[in-house]
Parts: sequence; C-alpha cells; structure tokens
Amino acid sequence: MRSLAEMEAVRRLLADGVPARSIAAETRVPLRTVVRWGQGRTRAFGNRPRPRPWRPPDDWSYSYLLGLYLGDGHVYVTKRGACLLRVHLDAAYPGIVNECRLAMEMTTLGGRTHVLLRRGSRVNTVQSSWKRWPEALPQHGPGPKHLRPIMLTDWQRETVAARPRQFVRGLIHSDGCRTVNRFKTRLPSGRVAEYAYPRYFFSNLSADIRALFCEACEAIGVRWTLSNPRNVSVADRRSVAILEDVVGPKS
Repeated sequence: MRSLAEMEAVRRLLADGVPARSIAAETRVPLRTVVRWGQGRTRAFGNRPRPRPWRPPDDWSYSYLLGLYLGDGHVYVTKRGACLLRVHLDAAYPGIVNECRLAMEMTTLGGRTHVLLRRGSRVNTVQSSWKRWPEALPQHGPGPKHLRPIMLTDWQRETVAARPRQFVRGLIHSDGCRTVNRFKTRLPSGRVAEYAYPRYFFSNLSADIRALFCEACEAIGVRWTLSNPRNVSVADRRSVAILEDVVGPKS
C-alpha cells in the first residue's frame, strides 16, 4: 500500500499542472494510481479533495459563449440538482447556432456533458447539461437579467480582457444587428442626393450588460453612442470597419 506522503506529493504535482505520465515516471507510482488519486477516488485515505475552482480551458470560446449567454441564455437548475445551460438563437442563422454549439463543447472540455440542439420554426435552442455551469456562469440567478445586478468576477474580467473581440462578437450575435442607414438631402445645386452607410446596434434592457458591451468596444477601439436608454449605436466609419472584421456577416 502506498503512503499518505506519496499521495499528497502526487496531488501537489497534479495541482501544479504536471502531466500524470511525467509524475508516474518520476515517482514510480503506477499511472492508473496517479489518475485515481487526482480524481480523489482512492479508498485508502478517505474523502475526496475539494475540486479546484473552474477556469475556462479555452479563453476564445468562453468569451464568445459568455457574450451569447448574457444576451440570450439562461442557466436552469432542476429540483434534482441538474444544471442546464440554454441559449436561444434565431433559426435564420445556422452559422451562429453552430458556433454556439462549438463554444459550449470547448468550454466544457474534459467534463461529462452533452450539447443538444432543439430546432424550432423560428428559434433554435442550444442546450448543455453540466454540473459546473453555475460556476462557469456565476451571473445566473432567478428572474430576468435586467432586474438584478450583472457583474463579472475577477477571473471573468481577465478572460474577457484577453479576448474582447470574441466577447463583443457573442454579444452582437445574441442582441445586436447590422443595419444600413439611408437618407436624402438636397444639395446647393438643387439635386437630391441619396446616401447610405452601415451601422451596428446593440440592444439590451440591462444597464450592466450594456456597460459591459461598451467597455469591451472601447478595448478594441470602437466608438459608441446611446441612441436611447436601451440601444447602443456604432456609426463611426472606422468603428464600423472594426466591427465588420470582428462580427462579419451573420450567417
């Protein structure tokens, strides 16, 4: 039987991110034992260790998914303790639906989860059952998001700061749109000229979520204005060009 000191040494190495195979070669503890100790399933030394705090395995996918969730998602905890993440998306844009599915799969990498797609005539719902969704999305709670505070944790802020473009992309894919403004004006010559220019809108009832969108826009050099209390507008030519590159055409 292996000693408690050996198990603790192995767990310290695992906590430091050392691969299990390297630990087995260094300590001469069988690989299967190293894995079992890391999962806390050993019978010899009692209770499982407390799991480490969850952090995104892929910042890119998580930042995008967080934007989608803040716009059109919710976490539902059943009476039996099962946790479901659902994101409701426009069925007219299958490309966004597929991106959402991939982001969920990457965010839950290594976890026991299943990502499902429920198709509707107008709305497609991407759903994932995973026990750690409340930890991955701590903004969840009862009632609509605009009726409660929505604040990012320190680690979420660090993640979004590393991938602000993906965060903005997720927010616009959920609660944003691209439009073309057209207007006519009479020139001094008397001729009536017609002009058109693209612009983006982000619409959300939550002041906190709008503030997060504006903060991320500023981080990528996008200028914004408030069209009304619930709509953020981006019409500056250079800023629109940035969003054209970040968001691209909806598909």
